[in-house]
Amino acid sequence: MRKRMIAVAACAALALGGCGRDTGGNSDTAKAVGEGKATGEITVWAMGTEGEKLGEFAKAFTAENPDAKVTVTPVPWDAATQKLTGAIAAKQTPDVSMIGTTMQGGLAKTGALDPTPADLFPKDTYFPGAWDTTVVDGTSYGVPWYVETRGIFYRTDLAAKAGFPDGPKTWADLHAMAAAMKSKAGAKWGLNIQPGKTGSWQSVLPFGWSNGAEITDGRQYTFDTPAMAEALTYYQSFFKEQLAPANLAQGALEPAFVKGEIGAFMSGPWHVGIINEQGGEGTYAVAPMPVGKSSTSFIGGSNIAVFKDAKNRDAAWKFLAWLSKPDVQVKWYQTVSDLPAVQSAWQDPALTGDPMLKVFGEQLKSAKAPPAFPTWDQVAAAFDVEVEKVCVGGADPAAALKAIQQQATAIGTGA
Repeated sequence: MRKRMIAVAACAALALGGCGRDTGGNSDTAKAVGEGKATGEITVWAMGTEGEKLGEFAKAFTAENPDAKVTVTPVPWDAATQKLTGAIAAKQTPDVSMIGTTMQGGLAKTGALDPTPADLFPKDTYFPGAWDTTVVDGTSYGVPWYVETRGIFYRTDLAAKAGFPDGPKTWADLHAMAAAMKSKAGAKWGLNIQPGKTGSWQSVLPFGWSNGAEITDGRQYTFDTPAMAEALTYYQSFFKEQLAPANLAQGALEPAFVKGEIGAFMSGPWHVGIINEQGGEGTYAVAPMPVGKSSTSFIGGSNIAVFKDAKNRDAAWKFLAWLSKPDVQVKWYQTVSDLPAVQSAWQDPALTGDPMLKVFGEQLKSAKAPPAFPTWDQVAAAFDVEVEKVCVGGADPAAALKAIQQQATAIGTGA
């Protein structure tokens, strides 16, 4: 899911110990940001495609603020950890940096991020799950920039043959559709979901959340619950009944889906372009996450934040305010296909006119993110290992969750 997912691995190195954090108000910043135009140079670090495109895109900001200059430094995801930690340690940070949502907790704990001026960035402006990724110990650092979520892509022809022409609505529907796609519609596999490989927590947790499970009580991890055990047992059933492949080769999903060998899969909006490019346009639709007790998906994406050591802090916040304008969010989507984190941007025809994007837009309203604990990447890695034992090795889901809980408790939250 593009190189940004490498950000998951960044948290451990960013969880620097012993750094203080000022959680006091920043009303002076809010007042300064709210007055006048931006001036001076604003230095920005951004990763992946965003780093490549933001410099040109920001020319529209400098057109509105002619005495300001935005200098963007593209940073490869695999170098982001070293550059950020080095810059923080040397107190030579840029004014602004893009921050993957799973990096937020570790970075905030260093004390290097400037608290968000609440008066200028009302949290209700953004999708709730996205805003929550900026909050560490009750304080927001930065704002959501763009978002991602997950849904169920399904072949409409195979779904019709399976008896689900409108796709799955509930957990029972998803299981029955996957089974019938294989037995009645000629698919080799009814559904592709991650079998415990790196990042599989992004696929498993939505089922847990949809079943009412919570993986933290705000103070500690809480994986070992009946609701999560029920969700993981349901997830395992697709592998036990050979409805989902346990060892699909990398790159094999898309061509298999286009050929009708895989009837459905769980993924995000970036897959629309990939499937269309491979000849699948017009053969599929996207459904929201099926309902257990709710329909709750995972929310990812990236935040963007200002550093306390910023040389041009007020102008930096003005730049973030500009990036949060609904029309700018839409133009950014049209530039790089990043989905807007600002809810009102989804009222624009550029998004409302696309039925698949509409599904993702609705899903974002209830989507959740993992906790912004500095240790999340370590815990997620342990989670993935145990899930693979469940899906590929047939291990008992309840026992796996006890093992995850033990490891998570030992690792701690880093709070």
